[in-house]
Amino acid sequence: MNDEAVQDRSPEDGDDGPMSRRSVLRTTAGAAGAGLALGALGASPAAAAGPAEAVAAAAGREPDATPARRGRTMAGVPFERRTTVRVGIIGLGNRGGSMIDLFLALPGVRVVALCDPVRDKAERAAAKVVAAGQPAPAVYAKDEDDYENLCARGDLDFVYVATPWETHFAMARAAMLSGKHVGVECPVAMRLDELWALVDLSERTRRHCMQLENCAYGRNEMRVLRMAHAGKFGELLHGAGAYNHDLRGLMFDDDYYEGPWRRLWHTRLRGDLYPNHGFAPVANYMDVNRGDRVVSISSFGTPALGLAEYREAHVPAGHPSWKESYIGSDRTVSMLRTAKGRIIRLEHDVSTPHPYSRINSLGGTKGVFEDYPARIYIEPDHLDDRWADFSRYAEWDHWLWKEHANPPGGHGGMDYIMLFRLTQCMRLGLVPDFDVYDAATWTAPVPLSHASVKAQGAPQAIPDFTRGEWRKTRAGMDSERPANDG
Repeated sequence: MNDEAVQDRSPEDGDDGPMSRRSVLRTTAGAAGAGLALGALGASPAAAAGPAEAVAAAAGREPDATPARRGRTMAGVPFERRTTVRVGIIGLGNRGGSMIDLFLALPGVRVVALCDPVRDKAERAAAKVVAAGQPAPAVYAKDEDDYENLCARGDLDFVYVATPWETHFAMARAAMLSGKHVGVECPVAMRLDELWALVDLSERTRRHCMQLENCAYGRNEMRVLRMAHAGKFGELLHGAGAYNHDLRGLMFDDDYYEGPWRRLWHTRLRGDLYPNHGFAPVANYMDVNRGDRVVSISSFGTPALGLAEYREAHVPAGHPSWKESYIGSDRTVSMLRTAKGRIIRLEHDVSTPHPYSRINSLGGTKGVFEDYPARIYIEPDHLDDRWADFSRYAEWDHWLWKEHANPPGGHGGMDYIMLFRLTQCMRLGLVPDFDVYDAATWTAPVPLSHASVKAQGAPQAIPDFTRGEWRKTRAGMDSERPANDG
């Protein structure tokens, strides 16, 4: 979507957060979690992670300062069964414009409405819907607020949001308040108070709010998940994930992104701007929010040199980016601790030369898996201290990948697998593979890593968004094939 209203501003060391182009909506997020968010973004230094009290003190709050629940839990709540899933799509740029093809390829799905303030993009997408044999969808392209009219429609079941990050919260909020389930691209929101507000809204409206984390549906990720749950790695001890992806050229490409929104986040926050792709798979391996939970994060960041250096070498004088000052660490490294004492390492680097890697590693008492390239070493299968071929473990593939061995679409097929499973759960009235608590947990490193980097690595408490439900074992990504779906 167009993000021309995002204004450049010079950051200062004490700046505690980004200014949204629709900042007035932030005042309606509700008071729940606001004090926690402010405490986290202004944390005082602490020596090291320790008991809950020490971690809470480092985050500037009392250990039990979890907002009271305003509704019933959404953990384990199924969708309403329906024959056809009626979808509205907000944002038809690079991501939304490609994902519409996959929605049109899914069984039992109809694209009813489309929204993007760039009318040409919305109309090109509408033409795809008609070409696929579906009725012409309604188009909302009046202005940047027209998504509210899409959400208000009475003939939608699900709203898909693929827009600049600072708009995600307002759009997810509008969808739930209008009675729609909503799925949001990463990250689901940028502030801790917004994450709490989405949790509260999901519970109050009884609508699911999901982080559509495609990397959780990667073939390797789902294979490792099944092996972990079968005990092949023994007792789980540690994991790692990342988003190390050289985006310098794209962030300075005026034709790739609709406006400078993604680059501008590097003028606002110092921490991990995009933790979800690396965090979510490891969280699934460890049953985070389903028997364990993450309790703290400590983050460290390098100097911010890469974007300015790239601009110096490749961007002509007079380009708007020359007014920008970058503070986002070129590389952040975060260590997360769970209630069971496990550790998760996250990395983020989009500003320096680096082959693409999400790391995707898991280790336990019986061995370890590492990706990029995929390799494994587990006992008793391997005893020679040499990495083994992970392809030999194809028998452990998730049923989704056994039935959809060559799925259409980008990212190796994980996008299609994710949407197929989501809409299958909606058609059959099943519990979704992940929920609003996962969305909030996977995104919490965005504001909290910024706070920790500012506080020289001091640990920040990660809230228990489940309000105690994490202690209960329940199903997640490692699903069984439904017997009544063909």
